[in-house]
Amino acid sequence: MSATEEVHGLIHRYNGVMTDDSYKLYTAEQVRGIDYAAIHDLGIAGYELMNRAGLAVLKHAQSQFPSSKYWLIMCGGGNNGGDGYVVARLATDAGIKVKVCSLVNPEQLKADAATAYSDWEAAGGATEKWPLADDRANEQPYDLVLDALLGTGIDRAVEGKFKQAIHCMNQMACPRYAIDIPSGLHADTGVVMGVAVRVENTLSFVGRKRGMYTADGPDYCGRINFDDLAIPVSAAAGFAELSGELLSLDSLGCLLEPRRRNSHKGSYGHVFAVGGVKGMSGAIRLCGEAALRSGAGRVTLATDPAHATLVNLSRPELMVKAVAGGDDVSSVLTDAQVIAVGPGLGLTDWSNSLLENCLETQATLVVDADALNLIAQRADKKEVKRGNWILTPHPAEAARLLNCKLAEIQRDRVVAAQSIANRYAASVVLKGCGSVVAEPSGRYAICPLGNPGMATAGSGDVLSGVIAALVGQGLSGFDAAKAGVVAHAAAGDDAAATKGEMALVAGDIIDHLPLVWKSIRK
Repeated sequence: MSATEEVHGLIHRYNGVMTDDSYKLYTAEQVRGIDYAAIHDLGIAGYELMNRAGLAVLKHAQSQFPSSKYWLIMCGGGNNGGDGYVVARLATDAGIKVKVCSLVNPEQLKADAATAYSDWEAAGGATEKWPLADDRANEQPYDLVLDALLGTGIDRAVEGKFKQAIHCMNQMACPRYAIDIPSGLHADTGVVMGVAVRVENTLSFVGRKRGMYTADGPDYCGRINFDDLAIPVSAAAGFAELSGELLSLDSLGCLLEPRRRNSHKGSYGHVFAVGGVKGMSGAIRLCGEAALRSGAGRVTLATDPAHATLVNLSRPELMVKAVAGGDDVSSVLTDAQVIAVGPGLGLTDWSNSLLENCLETQATLVVDADALNLIAQRADKKEVKRGNWILTPHPAEAARLLNCKLAEIQRDRVVAAQSIANRYAASVVLKGCGSVVAEPSGRYAICPLGNPGMATAGSGDVLSGVIAALVGQGLSGFDAAKAGVVAHAAAGDDAAATKGEMALVAGDIIDHLPLVWKSIRK
């Protein structure tokens, strides 16, 4: 199994077949709405759904940790705690030794959670109060600790005994498993609310919570699995327009049609890459080769005369034009349909003149790096809404585009990407852990692939080339951004599997792009 196939396999529906709807992403409020519709509109009892969730956790936890024979289940209030009591009862019936610890008085539970506790007690189950006497970090005997403390409802920093319990759980030597979502992780933003349980596995229910796939989410959720609890798709119908999309190699394959045998290089677009100020030839070179490796029929680099004769020595398929300023680049871009501008562009007068000429064309632009910084500088002075462009900022560049602090971007990455899309009338890729793709309509997608080794110089230049190549082959800006992000991330995962994360360089991502394109054509 290749690394791409392995990573692709991380995104699957537990004990079943992935459907299009199970790739959708929701806020916590939307998931509660789906749950409400299932109960009140479709007539599925809430306690029936809780029992389905408990059974799903039991089966999945057993499959992931088959040698675990002693489980500690940490329960809070609400339905998440109720799920924990159901798991405790079913696990005991399955012959697993279980200890339940409650951080709230179980006699005060309400509705389905109260029923779950009552059934646990009726089955002979005992519940201990926090703190547990034997919970010293290096002496506890548990094989697995299951988190059913807080669920999706948290909207403020975790404090008090819940904070203490989470710290204790994180120090335990045994694996940790989250029921629905790790406690302390914000379901919408993926931000840790002061402290959160860091787990090896999460089994989420009803609808995928978008915060699990971006920001801190991937670090705390571990391997994410999903079960829709057999809720009919119609329960989510009212939230379809507001949902996001979890990207995957499957989605990449759906966006790209097979090539016709009766075609030629003109059928697949001519990408122009503009940038590479003196001393920065590597960035434009990486962008150009990434475009070639992503199917562009032709690629022309418009770059500084100081290195124009050298930049394609090791990749002669790249065409190169020396441009000393705006007039030169204007003549080069006369018939351009897609331009990647920004890699190695710099912040000089030369840089500004090239960007201005790109903005004056009718071509679709893929804008990155210093081109974004130059646009941010001029945003209040000149109209920057363009429509046919794709902006690809990292968080610091995004903060400049919105004239805000970096922390505000990371506080809610989906909202930040949507804000940039609206302000600049652009498709947007907000790069980072769980890259977010957004467009002015409000549609968004999150890519769960990629790895920390891709945080290296030139990685963004490669992404710009990939996206530009896909635009040149006929994809819309939003679709090209989605497909480009997935392909780039999957190639990075393959490269990290071969080279390791610490040793990965941007050129390794390019080298593994052919494996990604080949994998979707099987």
